Amino acid sequence: MTPLHALDTARVPGPVRRLLETLQRAGHRAVLVGGCVRDLARGVEVRDWDVGTGAHPSEVQALFPRTIPTGLKHGTVTVRTESGPVEVTTFRVEGAYRDARHPDQVTFTDDLRADLERRDFTVNAIAWDPIADREDDPFGGRSDLAAGILRAVGDPVRRFQEDGLRPIRAARFTATLEFDIEAATLEAMGASRERVAMVAVERIRDELIKILGARVPSRGFEALRCSGLLDVVLPELSACIAVTQNRYHAYDVYYHTIYTCDAAPRHKLAVRLAALLHDVGKPATRKERENGDATFYNHEFESARLAEQALTRLRFPRETVDHVVHLVRRHMFDYRPAWSDAAVRRFLRAVGPEHVADLFDLRIADNVGNGTKVGFPHYLGELTERIDGILAGAEAFTVRDLAVDGRDVIRECRLSAGPEVGAVLERLLEEVIEHPERNDRAYLLRRLREGSPIDTPGQDA
Repeated sequence: MTPLHALDTARVPGPVRRLLETLQRAGHRAVLVGGCVRDLARGVEVRDWDVGTGAHPSEVQALFPRTIPTGLKHGTVTVRTESGPVEVTTFRVEGAYRDARHPDQVTFTDDLRADLERRDFTVNAIAWDPIADREDDPFGGRSDLAAGILRAVGDPVRRFQEDGLRPIRAARFTATLEFDIEAATLEAMGASRERVAMVAVERIRDELIKILGARVPSRGFEALRCSGLLDVVLPELSACIAVTQNRYHAYDVYYHTIYTCDAAPRHKLAVRLAALLHDVGKPATRKERENGDATFYNHEFESARLAEQALTRLRFPRETVDHVVHLVRRHMFDYRPAWSDAAVRRFLRAVGPEHVADLFDLRIADNVGNGTKVGFPHYLGELTERIDGILAGAEAFTVRDLAVDGRDVIRECRLSAGPEVGAVLERLLEEVIEHPERNDRAYLLRRLREGSPIDTPGQDA
């Protein structure tokens, strides 16, 4: 059972109360609705304030000078207040949803119950008037809140056929609220595959991001799996279900993956995405051994390819895609105490100093998700100390860190601008990584004059 809190008017910001009072003084019913009421009852922070009213959008705009016509067609006006934007939406009933996302027709009403009846889940179909301290809960949302149950309002099949994003929102809410999905609602999610497939990938992506921000994101992915929607949203992850691993793992690839995701830092989206996708290449690379065990050689490269495929399809920003793919490709590094300092420097060069912390977070989560190991691999402490020492020495890891640049190469080697210049700098960097003390301008200029850094003649040769 989830302990519920009394709806306390003291928790409603003054500007929001005054907004409600303004609407009511003008003769319109006005109440708080949706997620803000749900979160007030749960005693958690309210991030967004939503108001339902009998006033039409034009009447709302006439009452408040600072408004944004967010969605006039659907009855929504955003009012700017000192506590931030507040969405004010006219009570409404809705027609069919031919695009699986938006109603074809909206009819405004002054009937609060009719407005609540069109909402997705009972826990989001509670209204409260903090001025009169009156609560309206016609569908049992408060009891479902107390029981930790996510239940569709009315017929769940109808609710999900109206809006194909609602089944994905159900998976998100089971993760963020840590609620269980009521059986008929879960079954209706799976019956809505075609409607889910019609939803814009950007909206699916945004729900996935919210799932990944939950304390235990695996709850959301399990809801997608159990409903049969995982292969619609993330077929790369769905392919990992029931793919057995070797004796060093307690779980199959799918469960190892979602538990790794749980263990990744909640505030690092890229690391959680990398955790979710770091082993999706295992089904394609799995090889059975004679003893019944399995190998997954080079799965990190196939995983990186599939991660890029998935994130690009979901239209994540290119910077995020590149970051995640890089972490996935590098997650199988095999540090040994016998590594020379030059080997550590090469590791840093390959990974990038700016990505080391994220890669280590991924490795720690991978260990936790394994199910047979402790969280913090002992060798990471030693490697961290060695890296810290190298970074403190401000050593060169990229060609930009060299004491010479492309202009020096062009002048000393008598080359034209082009790929040969970069090749020369890369050869110099290799030498400097092996011998950091050689990152000296006079020394490197002499090496350029000798022509030894690259097997390329000058343009006059």
